[in-house]
Amino acid sequence: MKVKKYVAATMPEAMHQIRKELGADAVILNSKEVRNGSLFGLFKKRSIEVIAALDPQPTKPKPEVYQSLDKAPHKKVQSDQSINKNVLSEIKHLKKLLEVQNQQVKTNFTSQYNMVYQHLIDQEVSQSLASKIVRTVIDQHKNDSDSEPEQHVIFQDTMKEITSQLLTLSFEGITYNKRIIHFVGPTGVGKTTTIAKVAADSVLNNHKKVAFITADTYRIAAIEQLKTYAKILDVPLAVAYDNKDYKEAVEKFADYDLILVDTAGRNFRDPKYVHELEQSIDFNDEIETYLVLSLTAKPNDLQKISEQFQHIAIKEFIFTKIDETRQYGSMINLALQNQVGIAYMTNGQDVPDDIVKPSPVKISEYIVGEYRDE
Repeated sequence: MKVKKYVAATMPEAMHQIRKELGADAVILNSKEVRNGSLFGLFKKRSIEVIAALDPQPTKPKPEVYQSLDKAPHKKVQSDQSINKNVLSEIKHLKKLLEVQNQQVKTNFTSQYNMVYQHLIDQEVSQSLASKIVRTVIDQHKNDSDSEPEQHVIFQDTMKEITSQLLTLSFEGITYNKRIIHFVGPTGVGKTTTIAKVAADSVLNNHKKVAFITADTYRIAAIEQLKTYAKILDVPLAVAYDNKDYKEAVEKFADYDLILVDTAGRNFRDPKYVHELEQSIDFNDEIETYLVLSLTAKPNDLQKISEQFQHIAIKEFIFTKIDETRQYGSMINLALQNQVGIAYMTNGQDVPDDIVKPSPVKISEYIVGEYRDE
């Protein structure tokens, strides 16, 4: 496929250039008006910019398809559909190439690898991590072959590289090795609902004896919400206003298999709130702590929040609201930068259904998305 840009004073003049160089089979991919001016942009002159393409070896139907048309008309329909699918795929591929070229991403990658890099950036993967992933894939391809592989191969190998990097992390979730489980994180990320989903799975599927403790006394609604879930699941609930209440509740539930603790959701970008959390709850080797974050938040905000919890032993992340976004790069940004695994992902409000047990392959599929099979 040959793609070329033409600039002319008028559209007919541009068409004349295209026919002269590419021939009558050329296809117009895009056209727009541009202005080329003199000093400081004064006296700008309007021009027409046209991007055209020509496939020197267009796809041709196999002869046997036409020979069998009378006997099997449906085969022609299938053939036409296949051709149309190939054409649409080619157009989509060219469109993406043009978008990458127009964005003028300043990398040393060729256009094919640059497209993968830009996809990772669009997925909110950090620039440094995206560059590292693509360079690793390039190095792998250099060792395998002297020629540049097809686009779908590059995306598939990118997915494999993301999977490979995530394999060093844990994706256990709750294993019942520890009885007391803390859920920490900002307000509005869905901690209480996530706790209910984990509790429902523990009670209904693993037949565990579960109890709730809530330290989120800043929001009456949070206590009432957890009370509702406790009533539905038939599990006890204790409210802890301070560290003394917390310890009494832990002793009260000494015979339970699992104690799930809902902590107060606050503005954890302010260090004083993390300090308050430490004062109200014991963090020790007898418990597990999960940091709950929403994927709808900005990547920089998520990183700042995770940094505030660096001195608390976070076993794994829980990412919520994955159904409310199309960008999933923050998961691998945080996991790889902090070397902390991912316990769960939640994708809705339904209890107990909308919770997903992640894996390196599943997360890489979220990030690479529809491009992996193109």
